[in-house]
Amino acid sequence: MSGSNSYRLRCSLPAHEMDVRGLAVAAYPDGAFVSVSRDRTARVWVPNPSENQAFTEMHCMNGHSNFVSCVCIITPNETYPRGLIATGGHDNNICVFSLDRPDPLFTLKGHKNTVCTLSAGKFGTILSGSWDTTAKVWLGEKCMMTLQGHTAAVWAVVILPEQGLMLSGSADKTIKLWKAGRCEKTYTGHEDCVRGLAVINEVEFLSCSNDASIRRWMVTGECVQVYQGHTNYIYSLAVFPNGQDFVSTGEDRTLRVWRKGECSQTIRLPAQSVWCCCILPNGDIAVGASDGIIRVFTESEERVASAQDLQAFEDELSKAIIDPKTGDLGDIKIEDLPGREHLNEPGNRDGQTRLIKDGSNVEAYQWSVSDERWVKIGDVVGGSSQQNSKRVMYEGKEYDFVFSIDVNEGGPALKLPYNVADDPWLTAHNFLQKNDLSPMFLDQVANFIIENTKGHTIGPAPATAADPFTGGGRYIPGSGGDSQGFGADPFTGAGRYIPGSGSTGTVASGIADPFTGGSAYSSLPKATTNIFFPNTDGVMFEQANTTQILGKLRELNNTAPPDHKLSDAALDCLEKLLILVADLNSQEQPTAEQMSVLWRSCHWPEDIVFPVLDILRLAVRHPEVNAQLCGGTEGASLCNHLLGLMALEGRSANQMLALRTLCNCFTGSHGRALLLGQRDAVLSRAGDLRVVSNKNIHVALATLVLNYAGRLYGQPTEIEAKAQCLSVASTALEVVQDKEAIFRLLVALGTTVAGDNTAKDLARSLGVNSQISKYARVSDPAKVGECCRLVLDELQ
Repeated sequence: MSGSNSYRLRCSLPAHEMDVRGLAVAAYPDGAFVSVSRDRTARVWVPNPSENQAFTEMHCMNGHSNFVSCVCIITPNETYPRGLIATGGHDNNICVFSLDRPDPLFTLKGHKNTVCTLSAGKFGTILSGSWDTTAKVWLGEKCMMTLQGHTAAVWAVVILPEQGLMLSGSADKTIKLWKAGRCEKTYTGHEDCVRGLAVINEVEFLSCSNDASIRRWMVTGECVQVYQGHTNYIYSLAVFPNGQDFVSTGEDRTLRVWRKGECSQTIRLPAQSVWCCCILPNGDIAVGASDGIIRVFTESEERVASAQDLQAFEDELSKAIIDPKTGDLGDIKIEDLPGREHLNEPGNRDGQTRLIKDGSNVEAYQWSVSDERWVKIGDVVGGSSQQNSKRVMYEGKEYDFVFSIDVNEGGPALKLPYNVADDPWLTAHNFLQKNDLSPMFLDQVANFIIENTKGHTIGPAPATAADPFTGGGRYIPGSGGDSQGFGADPFTGAGRYIPGSGSTGTVASGIADPFTGGSAYSSLPKATTNIFFPNTDGVMFEQANTTQILGKLRELNNTAPPDHKLSDAALDCLEKLLILVADLNSQEQPTAEQMSVLWRSCHWPEDIVFPVLDILRLAVRHPEVNAQLCGGTEGASLCNHLLGLMALEGRSANQMLALRTLCNCFTGSHGRALLLGQRDAVLSRAGDLRVVSNKNIHVALATLVLNYAGRLYGQPTEIEAKAQCLSVASTALEVVQDKEAIFRLLVALGTTVAGDNTAKDLARSLGVNSQISKYARVSDPAKVGECCRLVLDELQ
């Protein structure tokens, strides 16, 4: 952009029958853009120079059963060289369209309320935000992960260009930074709903809010600038290619151009809500508004509209009705206003507003720097000196109308208060919510309001309304560790029984083992054959010193509370069971009594239960124990008990042994079925333990992720499960220091993406490549660097 010219109207497109809620630059053809509307359609517009610099509708898409509220463009790929168009709507769905058919290629379902914001990333990923307070990451036709943490509607989302970072802005006034599905940072500063986000570069972004401010942030957390200028809610932002200048639109009827940190131009529109904007490849600006019209503004003299069209735009603007209740103009006292002679004095900045009285009327004018004159922008109604004796009191407030709505035959009528400055759709929505009525009646009630208020000016919603449609207030759906180290013996002293002091685990098969044969891999040449992944055998924790376990068990039993103390017979049961399960070649089978005693003992107090957990860890490898403890309702009880022991505030020994027990459950078919069924809860709780400073816990966590990845290998339909493996492994690698744990996490990543192009795309979009590249140079142990290089090769 040149920065010297002012933007002027290029064309006005009567594009939609209702509000234009979203705009996005299309991938094809050149210069085209896409619009979406409350009229439930999405439309593609292409330049048509032969028609007075206007645009022509090339394609119309239908697929939503309710308002369409947002749009984004999925970048072209080999399958879809023209890219795809994703739209989100009030039917809670995301429709994905191609340019060669009017109906969706597919529909993404999963949100529980309106999808109000979309952003597309590399490799086909989509990030969506919803009134259900969540954001979701999609790839292909699957939801990869759900981002939970906001306490109110997610109004804005954007994917940052590098490192797999994502941002979400919410009606809870915060912005959150996400990496691999986890919240890394929360930005606070806005005083009302965050409505829009825009990327400046890899380390900076902009946000806008209902508090009428725009903020510039560093990804690291600092707010480096606050921009003031709008007088009402700000809905959208778009950044120019220079990465410095930007435009914004809002409820104050304006498009504002910001250059070098200052508002350099204010363009007022003859529509109350200017919902959306996008910057076209040639630098022109397209905006969509509540009157269903798309207007394109340009700096280029060659593309400026004809004098006739410019005058028509100005005439339309001059006829606008401005209600002071929007907050644009403040309290107005007609007797204090100057007359028309006040317009003889030039303004001192572009967009400056001046009110004059003309008899009993109040007119609003805006200074145009480019035209060097005052341009009328509307007539003002409702000043404080004007009295209205026809208003109706209801629940302590004055309204223009209070309708009686008969819902149930024979029942009392419901009251529906309404002001002519309200949005009928919003009023209908609030009425249905307040009275617990079906949203199916929304159109019926809104049309009733419109029909019965004909002849009255219908403007914006008051600033105090709770507003899911126009942003008048926040919409809130549904409203109304211990880093103890693990030294020689954290329990009783040196030389005694230490849980986890043995091997870090073994693979199930007898082949060459990069997990336990560290010295064998310390000086290997660069691997030409991938011996690391996919690993589908699983890694188990099998080593144990039965003598020490039994000794500690008996010692702690002597100090156990009376109601937990085991009898000699029960101790003998556990001893026999331990000896039996320690040697899986034994022909003897565990008895029901032995397993019953084991399960009861697992509920010892947390400070003494660890030797019993060590027996449980070994026991679940036995086919009979695996079937009994992991099957049916017993399996759910076992899983819940282990998850309880893994709580962040729990004891590190119990956390580690619970993780190892889960790893060993993969030995049997019942255990595998249990853990796959409980995957979301298990991996979520396990992933939380990455913050515990304990290498044994980290190794066990990495092993658990690896075992999951092994079971998911070769199952491309399990992409959501693979996404969770990628997320847990990726976030763990940010804090884990132990080389064995790092190695196992790398094997887990390699196993997850091996042979699955969708999983590879997701890993790339999460920034796994850049995250793990530092391990490619590790030479001690060599297996870490070798495995890392092989994973990077997979992700090329």
